[in-house]
Amino acid sequence: MNKATIRDAQVEGKRILARVDFNVPQDEQGNITDDTRIRASLPTIRYLLDHGAAVALMSHLGRPKGADAKYTLKPVAIRLSELLGQPVQFASDCVGVAAESVVFALQAGQVALLENVRFHPEEEKNDPAFAAQMAKLGDIYVNDAFGSAHRAHASTEGVAHILPAYAGFLMEKELNFLGSALENPQRPLVAIIGGAKVSDKIAVIERLITLANAILIGGGMANTFLKAEGYAIGDSLFEESKLTEARRLQLLAQEYNVRFVLPSDAVIADAFSAEAASQTVSAAHVPDGWRILDIGPETTREFQHVLQTSQTIIFNGTLGVAEFPKFAVGTNAIIQTLVNRTSEGAVTIIGGGDSAAAVEKAGAATMVTHVSTGGGASLEFLEGRILPGVAALKDAER
Repeated sequence: MNKATIRDAQVEGKRILARVDFNVPQDEQGNITDDTRIRASLPTIRYLLDHGAAVALMSHLGRPKGADAKYTLKPVAIRLSELLGQPVQFASDCVGVAAESVVFALQAGQVALLENVRFHPEEEKNDPAFAAQMAKLGDIYVNDAFGSAHRAHASTEGVAHILPAYAGFLMEKELNFLGSALENPQRPLVAIIGGAKVSDKIAVIERLITLANAILIGGGMANTFLKAEGYAIGDSLFEESKLTEARRLQLLAQEYNVRFVLPSDAVIADAFSAEAASQTVSAAHVPDGWRILDIGPETTREFQHVLQTSQTIIFNGTLGVAEFPKFAVGTNAIIQTLVNRTSEGAVTIIGGGDSAAAVEKAGAATMVTHVSTGGGASLEFLEGRILPGVAALKDAER
């Protein structure tokens, strides 16, 4: 999608109402444990400030049911101030007098963060009156929250129909990398698809079959494909209602002449636990009482062999129970392969969610081409669905 960006807008002397994604993880004390999403917004914020705009930022955090101090964005304002190296004003609400008194007092080059937009139920209902209240705060609207672009909410879609609406740099980057990977990839294009459930990824796999040269399947979802093949998978979790669908996808891949690679071996455990006893067996012969928790070394080598000649790689979903170090070996080995392929010139795109977290945890986020900040948004984009928060933005004239 070719959308107008903030480069196309005259921002000097304007108040910018910018939707960002500051939905960051916190510990029980409210301390931010990962500021990746805040850092990802900095290029857009700095550009606007450096070009003479006053900037009001809005975001959600968590899933509060009404105003809840547990989900306040105050800690985010403090962290953002540290990262920007300048004060960040904080408004105790995102609409009304509390917001307007802070935002209308901003001078060029100053920034404020509004309180959690989801403290108002009207946000997720995309209430037009609520969107109009928000729109009063800005002359121009900027959406830099790709991770929320699949939601038609007041702050992501509603305001964009009231104010001139532009994409921020993070939004532009996401659309460029994901879009080019699907529309005009360097080939061979290989997709690595993992995660827990086939049902979450059916539409993605179906579309990728029409686009990719090879698809590598891992994670808990692979169990359903293995079961559909008639393999004995012991006590491994699988989706019985999706066995027919799994088989259909494999036949569709054959029809499109796409390599569809399932695990040939697996690391199995006698319990779903980080400390469980484990062994490596054929993926076709898992004993009763044991469950698959990671791809095995033979599968890892098979995946690496396919990736060695690929020029574009999309990685979405982990290949094992990556939160347990003992069962993150396969995922980490493939991440290292992606790092190596990136250094050799391949385009490597991490599709958000658990796979992005695994890449961050492995310290490899800066060593691959692009790590998406959108979990659900990335999935829907890969499925080929229209994202409301993107569709509402101005189209580029160039």
